[in-house]
Amino acid sequence: MPVSAVPKIPQSVLVVIHAPNLDVLLIERAKQPGFWQSVTGSLDTLDEPWRETAIREVQEETGIVVGSADVPASALVDWGIENVYEIYPVWRHRYAPGVTHNTERVFGLCVPRDVAVTLAPGEHTAHAWLPWREAADRCFSPSNAEAILQLPQRRSAR
Repeated sequence: MPVSAVPKIPQSVLVVIHAPNLDVLLIERAKQPGFWQSVTGSLDTLDEPWRETAIREVQEETGIVVGSADVPASALVDWGIENVYEIYPVWRHRYAPGVTHNTERVFGLCVPRDVAVTLAPGEHTAHAWLPWREAADRCFSPSNAEAILQLPQRRSAR
């Protein structure tokens, strides 16, 4: 990591964006072609609330604005799940020395199926709406796939 770079905080959000029919929006990582995922992102500061991180990351990565006329703030639901997992070695250089694990808070976001998606060009190259089971199968991250598989129960609980 360059001396001037600030290490990433090993706390992040995972936001499963889905339509009412349970189709799931996946985005492909620019630097890892073939790696499909839901929206993810780390806290900017240790005191940034999980929900604010989720809202910021959704807007940065997809252009979807939580709290807009199309996507009310109530559409973002904290599932109350925290996953702790080992950070892939290829990405550990972004964290402080010795950091090997990340805590991930899971959210669901229900949006209209026709919501406009504008990807962050440096981060993602493509997006796809897929039926939830197919989306889970396409994810490279086990925690992301597991969250998507919980979607039918999470949606019916609302």
